[in-house]
Amino acid sequence: MTSPAPGALAQAAPSVKRLVQLSVPAILIGVVSALLLFGIEWVADQLESVIWDVFPNAAGIDPDNGWWIFSILTLTGLVVGLCLWLVPGHGGRDSATTELIAPPLPLSALPSLALVAVIGLAGGVSLGPENPIIAINTGLLVALIARLWKAIPTTLVIMITAAATIGALFGTPVAAALVFTGVVGSIAGGGALWDKLFLPLVAAGAGAITMRFLGHPTFALPLPAYDTVQPFDLLSAAVIAAVAATLGIGAAAVFPRLHGAFRLLRNPVFYVTAGGVVLGVLGAIGGPITLFKGLQQTAELATNRADYTVEALIVIVLVKVVALTVAAAAGFRGGRIFPSVFIGAAIGVLANALVPDIPVALAVSAGVLGMVLAIARDGWIALFIATAVSGSLIILPVLCLAILPSWLIVTKAPEMIVHPDSDKPIPLPGSATVTP
Repeated sequence: MTSPAPGALAQAAPSVKRLVQLSVPAILIGVVSALLLFGIEWVADQLESVIWDVFPNAAGIDPDNGWWIFSILTLTGLVVGLCLWLVPGHGGRDSATTELIAPPLPLSALPSLALVAVIGLAGGVSLGPENPIIAINTGLLVALIARLWKAIPTTLVIMITAAATIGALFGTPVAAALVFTGVVGSIAGGGALWDKLFLPLVAAGAGAITMRFLGHPTFALPLPAYDTVQPFDLLSAAVIAAVAATLGIGAAAVFPRLHGAFRLLRNPVFYVTAGGVVLGVLGAIGGPITLFKGLQQTAELATNRADYTVEALIVIVLVKVVALTVAAAAGFRGGRIFPSVFIGAAIGVLANALVPDIPVALAVSAGVLGMVLAIARDGWIALFIATAVSGSLIILPVLCLAILPSWLIVTKAPEMIVHPDSDKPIPLPGSATVTP
């Protein structure tokens, strides 16, 4: 989750008067960002219910059947591919080639991006909503603020909107504060760090509170309390996090090659459908728990962890890693943080199954720490989510030490992103040439 270059957001720290004045649009941005996130997820949930509950139950089909899973994911790939090819806007930028925070898209691209994001979320694709919703919120709110408050710089609106959306996604402004501390700390200009963080925190707080009112789920998992630190826990957490990070780096290393292999099919109808076919096979092998963005499935895995054998957990981990890599490489629009949380949690459950003396909360948190670190490449977010899933602050000092060897592993390793310059543009009918 690489942040924008500091130079792109260079600005002097605002005065107290200016901070107060800008708090109103910051609150508005926070509320609107959360409402847009909630709206997209609500629509996706309704469509998911029709696809996976209403229709199969009416037809007398078991939705957990491997053939149903294969058929739905293949059809999802076909529909998304058709949208990317034919719908105006063509789904915006390829999520595989963009950072979490990117320049705003034109308004004309946003409806198609929302459409393909909803279809992917509902169809069981192993990607989260973070990249599309930040892009949608940024595009809309940059245009809105440009009309209502023309004096506010676009770069500031981008930063505030991203913070608001991150706060809404994770249910707390702390997540946005952690992400943006490094960014605003590097911005040229005088003033205290908290002067520069003030408006992003206002927006993130408004977004998080709005989502809380709307009943947004949390990352906390139903795990036994972790309330005593043992010396062995430090080694256990470091090893689990390092293993998870190494697995994530492996996925990142093959990611650009896989992305290029899918693009050999040229037309998004072909390569996204091919991705859907592969996801369908993986879903049939791994079962329903390996589908979707993974937040609900992570809680299910933690709750029913005793029901899974070591072999089954290995299959779940491997299937989800491949599914995440394929989904992101094949042209589906979505983020990679949510699925990486599921993978990390599954690694932790597996570690606890192999060595029961390792507290399960510690094992799960360490697995999440390593996997999110490798995929998102953001130590603060990795620490935040890893602590959040455990529901215990006592675990934080252990994780702060466990992350150090993992960071040495990932700091110079490949990132899970494709640089657009490496892709050849594909002409789409009725549009300018775009990068798929």
